[in-house]
Amino acid sequence: MSSVVERVQDVVQPIVDSHQFELVDIEFVKEGKSWYLRVYIDKPAGITLEDCAMISEKISETLDSMDPDPIPQAYYLEVSSPGAERPLKKEADYQRALNSYIHISLYQAVNGTKIYEGTLTAVTPEELTLSVKIKTRRKEFTFARKQIAQARLAIEF
Repeated sequence: MSSVVERVQDVVQPIVDSHQFELVDIEFVKEGKSWYLRVYIDKPAGITLEDCAMISEKISETLDSMDPDPIPQAYYLEVSSPGAERPLKKEADYQRALNSYIHISLYQAVNGTKIYEGTLTAVTPEELTLSVKIKTRRKEFTFARKQIAQARLAIEF
């Protein structure tokens, strides 16, 4: 469904940009029998319910007026904030997350685990370094970016 996301992004990006918001992510997923188009937006002061409703209305109007329809099947449109555990996808996301607590999932296990949480201490285009607390000590782990399946901000408990 990446072609749907790509077509929709071309429509959504100018709408989001025109309101000085950041387009964080777009998902087009099937859950049960229903399809969902999810658009995640943000701004420095945080996104309000009114922001989401306004952007949702503009996206809906634009998509509904397009011919041919970029999404031929029925779907639900959801516009929201990425939340406290915001995904890290773009280089700017990683740079903004420096010195923050993050969660990463790896494609293949390293030292017997595919999940790591720790403080992001360094980022390059090729790799990132986490300071992970193991019992009472901290250990540095460096991962190649191509090893990382998913990354997001996390809440440290």
